[in-house]
Amino acid sequence: MSLVRVHNFSVSLDGFGAGDGQQLDAPFGHAGHRLMEWAFPTRTFTRMGFHGDGPGSVGVDEAFASRWATDIGVEIMGRNKFGPQRGPWADEEWRGWWGEDPPFHTPVIVLTHHPRPTLEMDGGTTFHFVDAQPAEALVRARELAGGRDIRIGGGTNTVRQFLAADLIDEMHIVVVPILLGRGARLWDGLEGLDERFRIEPTTSPSGVVHLSFARRR
Repeated sequence: MSLVRVHNFSVSLDGFGAGDGQQLDAPFGHAGHRLMEWAFPTRTFTRMGFHGDGPGSVGVDEAFASRWATDIGVEIMGRNKFGPQRGPWADEEWRGWWGEDPPFHTPVIVLTHHPRPTLEMDGGTTFHFVDAQPAEALVRARELAGGRDIRIGGGTNTVRQFLAADLIDEMHIVVVPILLGRGARLWDGLEGLDERFRIEPTTSPSGVVHLSFARRR
């Protein structure tokens, strides 16, 4: 069966995957781009159209970043990753943060309590807006994935919900050496996660630590 994976998901030292005050001009809230500065200099993120001046190490960081798209057939993301709007869609013209050719190039399931028509984009990305719990969304994702793996793309609450439902097989978490103090925390309510996963740390010259989680069989 296809695997359910998380890749390139960054958290602060105090466990926040996004800062407080997320909005149109601040997708990561008060964290700004600090959680992702390790990734912007890598070849993988440059090809996806992201650029930054952070101290990322192309060697170690690129090795992890590049696994993001390997054998992925579908991404599942939360409503907040797709856009800043909350509640009913006041503007169905919103087409995501990424322009007309998003980097996914696969079907993407967007979890929302307010479904809207399917949105076809350039490059093979199609957004499907679904009101479903994690297990239900996973069934739909496998129908679309064609036997390939499924990536849980975030945001923080979405990753935590899939972990709480014990639906994730592999996970790559990047611990970034900053303290945010407030925002969306990843680890709340997930005590004992280390009993379900083998965890291997890899340090990088950029200052981040890559944590690889693999489900214990």
